[in-house]
Amino acid sequence: MSMPIVVHGLSRTGGRRVAINGRIAGLARDDRDLVEFLRRAGLDDAWAILDAPHWVEWRGGRAHQYAAA
Repeated sequence: MSMPIVVHGLSRTGGRRVAINGRIAGLARDDRDLVEFLRRAGLDDAWAILDAPHWVEWRGGRAHQYAAA
Protein backbone atom coordinates (compact mmCIF):
# COMPACT_ATOMS: atom_id res chain seq x y z
CA MET A 1 0.00 0.00 0.00
CA SER A 2 1.39 3.42 -0.89
CA MET A 3 1.26 6.45 1.35
CA PRO A 4 -1.12 9.29 0.46
CA ILE A 5 1.89 11.66 0.35
CA VAL A 6 5.20 10.75 -1.27
CA VAL A 7 8.25 12.99 -1.07
CA HIS A 8 10.54 11.67 -3.81
CA GLY A 9 14.33 11.62 -3.82
CA LEU A 10 16.53 14.66 -4.20
CA SER A 11 16.81 16.18 -7.64
CA ARG A 12 20.21 17.13 -9.08
CA THR A 13 19.28 20.80 -8.88
CA GLY A 14 17.84 20.63 -5.36
CA GLY A 15 14.37 20.08 -4.07
CA ARG A 16 12.12 17.05 -4.00
CA ARG A 17 9.07 16.22 -6.08
CA VAL A 18 5.92 15.79 -4.00
CA ALA A 19 2.97 13.58 -4.91
CA ILE A 20 -0.33 13.68 -3.04
CA ASN A 21 -2.72 10.80 -3.69
CA GLY A 22 -0.77 9.91 -6.84
CA ARG A 23 -0.76 13.43 -8.33
CA ILE A 24 2.33 15.60 -8.55
CA ALA A 25 1.87 18.69 -6.36
CA GLY A 26 5.18 20.35 -7.20
CA LEU A 27 8.85 20.61 -6.27
CA ALA A 28 9.48 21.35 -2.60
CA ARG A 29 12.71 23.12 -1.71
CA ASP A 30 12.04 23.02 2.04
CA ASP A 31 9.42 21.90 4.56
CA ARG A 32 7.52 25.18 4.13
CA ASP A 33 6.94 24.34 0.44
CA LEU A 34 5.81 20.84 1.37
CA VAL A 35 3.38 22.17 3.99
CA GLU A 36 1.98 24.65 1.47
CA PHE A 37 1.32 21.84 -1.05
CA LEU A 38 -0.47 19.89 1.69
CA ARG A 39 -2.47 22.94 2.75
CA ARG A 40 -3.62 23.43 -0.86
CA ALA A 41 -4.69 19.77 -0.87
CA GLY A 42 -6.91 20.41 2.15
CA LEU A 43 -4.65 19.36 5.03
CA ASP A 44 -4.75 22.37 7.33
CA ASP A 45 -2.54 20.88 10.08
CA ALA A 46 0.19 19.63 7.73
CA TRP A 47 3.08 20.36 10.12
CA ALA A 48 1.70 17.69 12.45
CA ILE A 49 1.86 14.88 9.87
CA LEU A 50 5.27 15.42 8.25
CA ASP A 51 6.84 12.70 10.40
CA ALA A 52 3.85 10.37 10.45
CA PRO A 53 4.84 7.29 8.42
CA HIS A 54 1.21 6.35 7.72
CA TRP A 55 0.78 9.75 5.96
CA VAL A 56 4.15 10.66 4.44
CA GLU A 57 6.68 8.43 2.71
CA TRP A 58 10.14 9.98 2.27
CA ARG A 59 11.88 8.22 -0.65
CA GLY A 60 15.48 8.36 -1.78
CA GLY A 61 16.89 10.51 0.98
CA ARG A 62 16.54 11.55 4.57
CA ALA A 63 13.38 13.28 5.70
CA HIS A 64 13.46 17.08 5.69
CA GLN A 65 16.56 17.32 3.47
CA TYR A 66 16.21 19.19 0.19
CA ALA A 67 19.78 20.10 -0.82
CA ALA A 68 21.00 19.17 -4.30
CA ALA A 69 22.17 15.60 -4.69
